[in-house]
Parts: sequence; C-alpha cells; structure tokens
Amino acid sequence: FRYYTIIFSTFADMIKSALKQGKIVRVFNCGQFLSHKLVEMVGTHGGYDGIFIDQEHASSNLPRDIEVASLAAKHHGLDSFVRRPANDYCGAMAPLEAGAGGVLFSMIEDAKHAEKAMQWTKFAPRGARGLFGANRDGAFGLNPPSNYVKEANESTLIGMQIETPKALAEVDEIVAIEDLDFVFAGPFDLSQVMGVTGEINHDLCWEAIGKIAKACEKAGLAWGTVPRDDEYAERALSMGCQVFLAGHDFAAILAGLQATKGKYPCLFDSAEPKYGNTNTSY
Repeated sequence: FRYYTIIFSTFADMIKSALKQGKIVRVFNCGQFLSHKLVEMVGTHGGYDGIFIDQEHASSNLPRDIEVASLAAKHHGLDSFVRRPANDYCGAMAPLEAGAGGVLFSMIEDAKHAEKAMQWTKFAPRGARGLFGANRDGAFGLNPPSNYVKEANESTLIGMQIETPKALAEVDEIVAIEDLDFVFAGPFDLSQVMGVTGEINHDLCWEAIGKIAKACEKAGLAWGTVPRDDEYAERALSMGCQVFLAGHDFAAILAGLQATKGKYPCLFDSAEPKYGNTNTSY
C-alpha cells in the first residue's frame, strides 16, 4: 500500500485564518433544524462565513448529521464547527472525524478543564487524541499519518465558552492556553452567573463581557458572542468582538412564519398566538 504523493488537504480553516487576520466572522446556528438543505440555503443566500452546528442544546444531532452538514457547508464555501459540552473524549473527537472544521466547548468549568478539552482535540505531542486517519479528515486513509497529524493540529479550530463562575474568574488563564483560537461569551448563561437571569443588557453582564474582552486583547486572542440585535452587535464590535453568532435556525423559521402570516392580514390578524408573544430573544 502506498500513499499518493500529492495530497489535497481536507482542512478548510477559513474561520481560523480570518481570525488571525483580525477579520469579523459571521456564523449561522443550525441546531434544532440541522439539515444539509438548510445549510445550502444559508450558503446560497450569502453573507455568512460558517455554520455553527449545535450539539449542546440539540443533542440529537449525530456524527452522521454533522458529516452531511459540513459537506454541504464546504460545497458553498462555508467553514463549520460544532458546539458541544466538554464532558468526554469521544464526543469531542467525533465531530472532527466527521469533517467539521472545529469544536467549541461549552460549560467550561475552569482553566484545567479547558486544557483537558484541548488535549482531546490535538494529536501528540500537544495532546492525546487517538490516531485514526481513515475518516474524512484524514482523506480516508490517503493522507500519510505524519502529514495528517501536522495538518490537523495546525488547522483545527478550537474555542471555549466562558459562561460559568470559575471560568469567568480564570479567564486570563484560559485565554493563555496554547493553540486556543477564540473564546465565546454566552450572554444568557453569563446573566445567570451575574444574578440577573435573562437581562443580557444589564450592566453586570457587560461588565463580565468586558472582562473577557480585556483578557483576549491582552492575550491577542479573538472572542465571540450572540448579539441580540444590531445595537448589541455594535457594542460588542466596539469592544473588539470578532465572532458573531448572527442567526438561528429556529428564529429564522419563527420570523418567516410571522412574515408569511403578515401577508394575509384578512386571515390571520384576529388569530391569537398559541403561546402569547412570538418575538424571540435570539
């Protein structure tokens, strides 16, 4: 058995490269309604840089779903990464072998936990990821192991969410972790940490985000968040934010349903929403 002498890399690393250049990255969340057709619609519509595939609040999204969605993303020139809890090695590694461009770990407890999660995604000598190059990220066995390991370690996008009390307290240590590409401020979970649940525009929440932003600026690291609206996005931009989760599948469907009903006022104006206010906070 011989490897091909010319290997076409399976790693896109578009988001990683953009962040290194100081560019803004806009991603669309596919969680509750993940499908290759939705990904294709987002890609066809344009304006986005990547797909944020959720496995935290949409745990039914399996490696097969991620594999198909990341293929659709790549076809439309989009990068992709998967958000999932940092609770086990296999779960952390599986999205990478399915073809996703990276992993964003949620519910990071502290700096030690973040480093452990990082090691799950990196091959030796940086980490302890098991070597198996027969999946898509290894060109189905055609990428020589030494080359595959080097490309994967250099190209895989890794992020950590700052949304727990101790992670916020240790943010300076977390952003200093070797090979970390960005951290992500979860506004709603931070609002819980700060004791103002749901009030993501509260001064205490912005104080927490400011702490994250300053730590990232000092470390030369990118950070991201979920902007509630344009005003929120503008404020985050002014603080140096680069990664914006600017769109959710369920929110887009809700908005589409409302717009569709709005085209037929004679049929829907008198209809009361089943659950009251249909405006989403996302």
